[in-house]
Amino acid sequence: MNKKIIVIAVVAIVGALGGYKMVLAKPAEEPKPKVAGEVYIIPKEFLVNLSDGRFARVNVALELGKKYTSYKAAKEAAAASGEKKAPKPPEGFGVLPQEPVVRDIVTDALSDSTAKQLQRRSSREKLKKSIAKQINKKTDVKVKHVLFTDVAVQ
Repeated sequence: MNKKIIVIAVVAIVGALGGYKMVLAKPAEEPKPKVAGEVYIIPKEFLVNLSDGRFARVNVALELGKKYTSYKAAKEAAAASGEKKAPKPPEGFGVLPQEPVVRDIVTDALSDSTAKQLQRRSSREKLKKSIAKQINKKTDVKVKHVLFTDVAVQ
């Protein structure tokens, strides 16, 4: 008889804890995404002469912050002003409205670099931070990180 009471008590306690966990406990929070912003890949690669006489081919992407001017925003502004469509970007350029300025900043930074700087990870990281700082300073595009998705030095 005592064993039955103990078993019933244990089952009741386990059932109560399970019910609390399912009904009253806070649900587990969703993990924070590792890349919170939108990643924009600049469609046309960069082919530049480096300062040491060599050259590099680099593909660049930008991790954009929440406050950036997007093509969608340009489209919505055009629709609000009565235009039917947002202007189409020139051949070889993407939908980022200030992309030519961004390309100029990246080209200048890469041209001032050496092959050794592009080949060393620590130097590339400094270069990417410098490019992001210049883009944020000189454009309305808000960049969190600059990414070199492909680098070839010859």
